Parts: sequence; C-alpha cells; structure tokens
Amino acid sequence: MEHTKEQSYQLKATELLRADAAKIEQLIKVQMDHLTMPQCPLYEEVLDTQMFGLSREIDFAVKLGLIDREEGKLLIDTLEKKLSLLHEAYTNK
Repeated sequence: MEHTKEQSYQLKATELLRADAAKIEQLIKVQMDHLTMPQCPLYEEVLDTQMFGLSREIDFAVKLGLIDREEGKLLIDTLEKKLSLLHEAYTNK
C-alpha cells in the first residue's frame, strides 16, 4: 500500500517526536541510575527545557494535523510520569 504525502509527513512527524522523547527518557534514565538531581540543578534545568521544547514541537505538529492531540499528550504524560519517579526515587534515597 502506497502512503500519501500527508501520511508520509504524519509518519515522519511521529518518528521525530518519538526520537526526541527517547532522548529525554535517556536523560531521565541517567539521572535515575545516579540519583544526582539535587547536586546537579543544571541537569534538572536541561530536562525542563527539553520537556518544554518537546511540548512545543508536539503543539506545532498537532496544529499542522501531523499527529493526534491524544498521541502527543500520551508522549508528554509518559515522560512526566518518569520524571515524577525520578523525583520520588531521589526523595526516598
């Protein structure tokens, strides 16, 4: 089955957003492995900046009709849950 140009853009947008989310997830994993967030506020700032950037990318893609709003929300929610686990892990350390 051949994809239309619009479907190709949608697939590419989803692929790029998931790749960006995976990079943020990797940053969270590194922090979970080392539990160093309070000693390294810069890392927290980087994560916050990355999360904000991803949310803007998702908003843009949704406005262009490249991804579904729910799919974008799921990407952000998943990362926010992992960030929450990171904070809990450090707090309970």
